[in-house]
Amino acid sequence: MARQPRPSTEGRTPLARHGVLRTRHPLVTMLSMLAVVLGVVGLSATGIAAYSVWDAAEAMGANAVVLDEDKPLPPSLGAIEGGVNLLLVGSDSCEGQDVALFPRCADDDSPGERNDVTMLVHISDEPRRVTVVSFPRDMLVPIPACEKEDGSGTHSAMSSQMINASYMYGGLACTVRTVEELTGEQIHFAGAIRWTGVINMSDAIGGVDVCVAGDISDRHTGLNLTAGHHTLVGVEALQFLRIRHGIGDGSDLGRISNQQQFMSSMVRKLQSESVLANPATLLNLATTAINQVQQGQLVLSSGLTNPTLMVQIAMAVKDVPYEDIVFVQYPTRYAGGSGASRVMPVKDAADALFAALRENRPLTLTGEASQGFGVEVTGEAAQPPVTPSATPVPAEPVDATAGQTPAAEAPETEQPAADERVELPSQIAGQTAAQTTCTLPEN
Repeated sequence: MARQPRPSTEGRTPLARHGVLRTRHPLVTMLSMLAVVLGVVGLSATGIAAYSVWDAAEAMGANAVVLDEDKPLPPSLGAIEGGVNLLLVGSDSCEGQDVALFPRCADDDSPGERNDVTMLVHISDEPRRVTVVSFPRDMLVPIPACEKEDGSGTHSAMSSQMINASYMYGGLACTVRTVEELTGEQIHFAGAIRWTGVINMSDAIGGVDVCVAGDISDRHTGLNLTAGHHTLVGVEALQFLRIRHGIGDGSDLGRISNQQQFMSSMVRKLQSESVLANPATLLNLATTAINQVQQGQLVLSSGLTNPTLMVQIAMAVKDVPYEDIVFVQYPTRYAGGSGASRVMPVKDAADALFAALRENRPLTLTGEASQGFGVEVTGEAAQPPVTPSATPVPAEPVDATAGQTPAAEAPETEQPAADERVELPSQIAGQTAAQTTCTLPEN
């Protein structure tokens, strides 16, 4: 097929992306990224420890993926007017995995490497907001012509293919291009993580709290949980992120909302004092993430290997209110057919989402928490206190015209308020970090 032209990014505001695959969990990528970012931020003022992390982080550049050699990287997050977009990918590669934990790797039942999780993370300009968009791994989308990772040639463009095949055709750079063409938005930075990397990062953060509404037992992932609250670390965290058959309607859409519960809880923990105020935890997070890069379990684009940028990203997101950290699924509809699990993009609803992100408008969710009946909303989380700003309040101006008859004023044109909330179409499922949710057993 002929190569499809890449959409122009002129005048567009960058966005972020993400997705979910059968054997890769979406939280993997985000967890690793935030761990590196927060680790560097927490250590940036602690002398020798900070320097050691900085030095190791700079060494990661040797294995970095170049997304676009002709596109200069912004010198800082603040230099990107309108926001920044990161693509986070969880891959299902068996390379470097423990066969005892992943028996399928011994059988090589699914050769190649796919992006089982694909998420676009959009960090807005001031006022800062964070939106994480998960792309179902079974969504049928066009895939552009991509160079093979080994440099042996180019894969032809395809008009309709599952989005999780993009990584297999051209690695991280190909998945970036695929999401850019789907959304029409520019992606600045990207990263991909494998299973072992997810396990190690969840250990480093000290576990993530989740809620299960009923007993779960899934032979596919090996996860067994009783109803109630659990703190998941290591293998159990990975199993929870990968589980599909044991929850909701057994679909990938249910798995996405399960992952969003995990991510919301993780964000609340990362913003809490138990993490940000603990230098030992921060050092462990940063060094663990760097080790995953060195061991091939975490791949970063060239821009994300810059420690300065990591600090800037962390500083931009660390105080965002819970209600403005929103996790959504890219809107889809089932493709149809007997037993079909493939889904198609619902572009009109998606366009409304990305338009709101370009305008940096706060979002209000009107749809369900899950398209796949994977979770239910159970309550609201308390926002941690924010240190008050030391900026002095300006004095009230003196009105020199007090007591005078005011002159007639020209009518003002009404402009939509920048903080006016946008109600997203009901086809868009998701939750905010302010909402607590609970996973529903398979129905």
